[in-house]
Amino acid sequence: MSSFFSSLTKKSATKKLLCLAGAAMITVGLLGGCGSGTSSGEPQKVLRVGSETTFPPFEFTEGDTYVGFDIDLADALAKKMGYKMEFKSMGFDALIPALQSNDIDMIAAGINATPERAKAVIFSEPYFKEGGFIVVTRKDNTTINGMKDLEGKRIVTQIGTIPTDMAKKIPNTTVKEVDSNSQIFNELNAGTADATILDNAVAMYYLKQGADKELRLAGTPTDPEGTVWAFRKSDTELRDKANKALEELKKDGTYQKIYEKWFGVQKK
Repeated sequence: MSSFFSSLTKKSATKKLLCLAGAAMITVGLLGGCGSGTSSGEPQKVLRVGSETTFPPFEFTEGDTYVGFDIDLADALAKKMGYKMEFKSMGFDALIPALQSNDIDMIAAGINATPERAKAVIFSEPYFKEGGFIVVTRKDNTTINGMKDLEGKRIVTQIGTIPTDMAKKIPNTTVKEVDSNSQIFNELNAGTADATILDNAVAMYYLKQGADKELRLAGTPTDPEGTVWAFRKSDTELRDKANKALEELKKDGTYQKIYEKWFGVQKK
């Protein structure tokens, strides 16, 4: 188990390509380098997408490459809009500040549209409407069988996320905040936390990859709120273009293909 989770935490910072002067941007491999022109000779517009890449199956690393549902969909979105995507990985709590400081143009990180975040950014229409949040605990823990059993327990969550807010509202809990989902699973396996609250799709992915040897889902997921992209408040035009492009990707079948690649046949 430890080798599995430690491999998930490896970063590829030493292999980043400098696609912009003075900025450590990774252009996803399928984009083919850092070309700056189009066939017409006009500079190609760039969509700088930021994410936190320890969130399988939405965004994570395989070797030296960033992969995942969000990355494939954001790349398809950029192409539909006539842009070239440039991708940047950072800590989850750094994403909104990076957007506000103009380091990135869009956040694609499996986020939900919360009132608190709405004070700082604007959101797209939901692009993923399944999921919800669920409790994960050890198989040998027989006292936790859902959200109702978390009172008084030690809960580990990822910093800056909705599960952290949820955990802090549960009476008498001790909440430990960590940087990544892989660290969450390390804490559970080490017995230093009793449970976590995770996005259901992410929890199912981790268990499918081998975590189910020691861990289990407890209870049923909460109602999903829908996953969105985030933009600067001043970028309403870009947000509207993204919404329109998303509709087109669904109509032409591109969204369906990307969805099925990561989640299987889409529910009707």
